[in-house]
Amino acid sequence: MINCTQKDNILAVEVYETSASGNKLTKVSNFTSDENASTIKLDTSKTFQTITGFGGAFTESSAYLLNKLSQKNRDTILQAYFSKEGANYSLTRTHMNSCDFSLAQYSYSPVAEDMTLEHFTIKEDQDDLIPMIKDAMKVSKDGFKIFASPWTAAPWMKDNNAWVGGKLLPKYYDTWALFFSKYIDAYKEEGIDIWGFTVENEPHGNGNNWESMHFTPQEMTNFVQNHLGPKLENDGHGDKIILGYDQNRAGLKEWVDVMYKDEASSKYFDGTAIHWYESTYEVFPKELQYAHHKAPNKYLIETEGCIDSQVPEWKNDAWYWAKEATDWGWDWAPEDQKYLHPKYAPVNRYARDIIGCLNNWVDGWVDWNMVLDRQGGPNWFKNWCVAPVIVDPKKDEVYFTPLFYTISHFSKYIRPAAKVIGFENSDTDLQVTAAKNPDGSIAVVVFNEGKEAKNFKLQFGQKDIAIHINAQALQTIVIDADKK
Repeated sequence: MINCTQKDNILAVEVYETSASGNKLTKVSNFTSDENASTIKLDTSKTFQTITGFGGAFTESSAYLLNKLSQKNRDTILQAYFSKEGANYSLTRTHMNSCDFSLAQYSYSPVAEDMTLEHFTIKEDQDDLIPMIKDAMKVSKDGFKIFASPWTAAPWMKDNNAWVGGKLLPKYYDTWALFFSKYIDAYKEEGIDIWGFTVENEPHGNGNNWESMHFTPQEMTNFVQNHLGPKLENDGHGDKIILGYDQNRAGLKEWVDVMYKDEASSKYFDGTAIHWYESTYEVFPKELQYAHHKAPNKYLIETEGCIDSQVPEWKNDAWYWAKEATDWGWDWAPEDQKYLHPKYAPVNRYARDIIGCLNNWVDGWVDWNMVLDRQGGPNWFKNWCVAPVIVDPKKDEVYFTPLFYTISHFSKYIRPAAKVIGFENSDTDLQVTAAKNPDGSIAVVVFNEGKEAKNFKLQFGQKDIAIHINAQALQTIVIDADKK
């Protein structure tokens, strides 16, 4: 702890920093200067949302790669993500049926016109995906929630009889609801408890590139209200969380207006899921605020984000701090929307997005793939992306990118059931968020995106401390419950 017994008014804290200059969740101390210091003043009298958790996604691609590594490196990665000493992930996602980050296209309901799903099987998950989840469960002392998302139903249930695009035929709504219930039971038999679901990954589609199935807000609400919700309830799964939407934030108003139109439409929705791909630069605070106030007692969870349209840099930390990364919008967005997709540093995208989300009622933030290879796959569509951990299975090498440490600043120190708290920040160039954990400790996350180091005073109650933050650096400052 940074402390001074000679001055009772000095706040006792621990400070961890990740920076372009080389810190990687490094404990830093011995701050002496408060020259040109700004002020961050904490206010625990103001509380906002309750944190659900932070984490990433179990995908077949990530699980397959883990199985290609030595046992030592496999264990190292799982410990890094799920142990208390590591990122201590608390909220995770996985896919039902295949997705783009699968080795091939598959469904748990492979037999056409099997309306009662007599041939339902999760055998495709048993070689890679399920072992990864179970091994993560063994590592995690605190445990973690896991929710599942379908990209598409089997082609035989859809109006275009294809993996990509199309809609679920209404005559299969009850079969598709049964599918969710069967999935819960099948995973339970494997020793895995599913916390909940998103109804459909990206219901607007993805440009008809990989697995997808389209819903309008009205269609999804009808499916949940009259089929999925009642089916789960009747099968004894009424405690499972159902999150609607599951696509980009800019479209939130249209969806929450329908989902939460009245008591009947709202009944089975436990919350709203969002992605960041409309812009990995703009947080869309107005839309997030609207969604929260439309349903203030429901979850609002970021369920997917990643650096996409990009092959990851290998063992080049500097790239992750450099404004060179593109995203899908840089490549494909219309000219009038290009401003939402600037070339922008991967670390900056993650840090500013998580902070912006926490300051606008989002209670959970989930990354996409946990592990990818040097190509940014495997991905059957060749839709390459970046993950926090990159591996070279041929050489049995592992690279923890700066993105891993960036997410850890939140997941490790802001725990489930924490309350986001108020603060005043006199330096608008410093991005700040803060939360009070169930054990009484307080975690303050500060991001200095700029190229110059800064000083600030952190004030809590009658005490304060001067802290120095490097240029291009992210800090988590922990105030111990017993040493405030």
